[in-house]
Amino acid sequence: FSMDRTRFSLGENDAPTTWYNLAADLPGAPLAPALNPKTHQPLTRAEMAHTMPEPLIEQELSTEREIEIPDAVRELYALWRPSPLFRARRLERALGTPARIYYKYEGGAPTGSHKPNTAIPQAYYNKLAGKTGLVTETGAGQWGSATALAASFFGMTAQVYMVKVSFEQKPYRRALMETYGARCTPSPSTETEVGRKILADDPDCPGSLGIATSEALEAFAQDPDLGYVLGSAANHVLLHQTVIGQEAIRQMELAEDYPDIVVGCSGGGSNLAGLSFPFLGERLRGGRDVHVIAVEPAACPTLTQGTIAYDYADTGRLGPLFRMHTLGHGFVPPAVHAGGLRAHGIGPLVSRCV
Repeated sequence: FSMDRTRFSLGENDAPTTWYNLAADLPGAPLAPALNPKTHQPLTRAEMAHTMPEPLIEQELSTEREIEIPDAVRELYALWRPSPLFRARRLERALGTPARIYYKYEGGAPTGSHKPNTAIPQAYYNKLAGKTGLVTETGAGQWGSATALAASFFGMTAQVYMVKVSFEQKPYRRALMETYGARCTPSPSTETEVGRKILADDPDCPGSLGIATSEALEAFAQDPDLGYVLGSAANHVLLHQTVIGQEAIRQMELAEDYPDIVVGCSGGGSNLAGLSFPFLGERLRGGRDVHVIAVEPAACPTLTQGTIAYDYADTGRLGPLFRMHTLGHGFVPPAVHAGGLRAHGIGPLVSRCV
């Protein structure tokens, strides 16, 4: 009888000390710049400074391959990182496949997902910038939970606008946010001008990530003590998640193996990028070939049915425009129970790789 799974673990001293930036290795022209929502001209650093601290601006624009992870962030990562890699032997037997199947387990984080990998550094940099609270949007609640956790680590408040259908379907995710001290509001809400307008047009609107993003941005614009944080798509968010793939590469060495295929779920892009970008980087630098498969939800098929175009990240058109695969900023997904992975657009870096 063979083991059902084999675990490959790294020690705390083996954890990554830098984030990996795929932009350093991508061939061709630089990534298309984000555009000002009013002028449709490329965002300047001064304009970006209205919504994010300087270190995050630097990471958003950087073409450096490695960016150092601050000690304060690494200390919090160490609560659950490095996360384990498993070989799923029972699944291999059930499928009758000669393939060797491995999976990276991010469920050991305090909120049960990969999202704290970026929530913690974003909270850290906003704290250094003098912000006393964070505001954000969330779909099924994983990002909202991570934001609430990160805010509590740094003694900050947290306001989360949660897509209404998930707010109603997932009360325990909301309870987790509130346990960490956050205030969670169903979106669209009557708290913002954007929310009131949408409810006036459609009182039964189930909400969308685009709407929740607009509400969070409006709340941010009205309170200078708040820092706006986002859970996916942006370059710096994808950057922070690459601790996953860097660890996986080292763990594959322990397994004396290497993947032919890397599979990741794709909503806004952070999960997919976090696992796959370090492998893609090795390939681009002359390493072994690897094929990346992005698995998207049928309810929000951004990559297969979206078009590549400049589009707003939010329904209310308050935030910048990004060149990406998009279903349109007005897209409202069906009210399925699997409330995550419902962004209308995906990260520009992911779009560039497709």
